[in-house]
Amino acid sequence: MKKILAIFTHGFEETELITPLDLLSRAGAKFTLAAVGAGTDLLVKGRSDISVKADCLLATLAGTPENFSALVERFDALFLPGGPGTWSLLEEGSAQKVATAFFEKRKIVAAICAAPLILESAGLLAGKRVAAHECAWEAIPSAKNCARVEIDGNLLTSRGAGTAFDFGLAFVEMLFSKTAAAKISAATMN
Repeated sequence: MKKILAIFTHGFEETELITPLDLLSRAGAKFTLAAVGAGTDLLVKGRSDISVKADCLLATLAGTPENFSALVERFDALFLPGGPGTWSLLEEGSAQKVATAFFEKRKIVAAICAAPLILESAGLLAGKRVAAHECAWEAIPSAKNCARVEIDGNLLTSRGAGTAFDFGLAFVEMLFSKTAAAKISAATMN
């Protein structure tokens, strides 16, 4: 069974979180929604005021900040949805540490919209093909001429909410297979 760790916070882009996770679930993946900055109710409010309940707080899941690298052993991929909340994640800093741990172990690191800024902040994008929302182009100039979805080694990136379905299918292909992605694409009439 493939397991995905999704890290998100208030201001996440709802389409970018839910659409890829729905497609991955159809392929048989399981995921853990780990929140940063959520209260004890674990409700995280998206940019469009739609709340999603996290499974846990990232800090609780890791145990201690020094334990972020241990998360790599428990999951097959890391997923970072974008949205205005990306700047809160950048400031808080945990997402960069987790992304670095996954990247160094050659696990899939997937980021959409503004979330590639987290990967840039962690120093993971040098020489990589990257897709990102236009709000990230100043920090990641190469993303300006990106495709809708870019795969470079174990990195998967995409432009934003409008590309969330393509991103989700690419994620399924990377984690499972091209055949699995094609079956889900056909079943959803993509």
